[in-house]
Amino acid sequence: MPLWITVLLLGIIEGITEFIPISSTGHLIIAEKVFELTQVLPRSHWLVQAGPLKDLFNVVIQSGAVLAVLPLFPHRLRQFVFEWRTPATRDYLLKILAAFALTGVGGVLLEKNDFTLPEHLLPVAVALAVGGVLFLVVEHRLKGRRLLDEITWPIVLAVGAGQLLAAVFPGTSRSGATILLALLFGLNRVAATEFTFLVGIPTMLAAGGLKILKTVQQASAAPPEFWPMVGLGFVAAAAVSFIAVKWLLRYVQTHTFVLFGWYRLGLSAVLLLFLVAG
Repeated sequence: MPLWITVLLLGIIEGITEFIPISSTGHLIIAEKVFELTQVLPRSHWLVQAGPLKDLFNVVIQSGAVLAVLPLFPHRLRQFVFEWRTPATRDYLLKILAAFALTGVGGVLLEKNDFTLPEHLLPVAVALAVGGVLFLVVEHRLKGRRLLDEITWPIVLAVGAGQLLAAVFPGTSRSGATILLALLFGLNRVAATEFTFLVGIPTMLAAGGLKILKTVQQASAAPPEFWPMVGLGFVAAAAVSFIAVKWLLRYVQTHTFVLFGWYRLGLSAVLLLFLVAG
């Protein structure tokens, strides 16, 4: 398979899964393992081998997926730019910044302790299963309940903690963990989805920017095809992310997250069967 097709597939996977609560990190790990096992790419290739080139590629395509969703929140963006003096807008901004700060402090502590995300299928399968069960349980509990429209401070703290949880356990899903926790605190699905996305945008862009600055020098000896492939992955992830998030924002207005719970459980079962079979 030509390298550009492989890169395009990874960009599409990242774009679909970055904000939909099924774990982009988990899906990228699964895709990379499939590429290795099917010998689409040799184990020594920069796209699947752990190292600065792979890290930089993943961070850049993630940033593409994040940037693409900004136009999907025109009302909030107008508020933040033109109505930031109003109490309601200031309160919402402050809560976004607080959740972002909590995640940032936790991320710095993880970095100082040289935390490395495990890239194995077993923790991905377990995290997918746990998240799937929780989605089904939480949605069952929410049936018939009147949910909140307001972002409370406990929800802010929960969203910040959820982002850290997803950073430690591959397969958890940043959006999945934060939406679940917001729902547990009684927030309605539309408000939970919007707030967690708006918190995730600066969080992931800041983390991505720091990662790019840290690794770009190490990637100075990249092969000639590296930067064109990074650009292709960035564009693919951005385009697909825009479509996926636009669909999800409409979907949650009239549907629950049960579908994603069953998907996570199904994928986890497939992974566990694969691991058992060797």
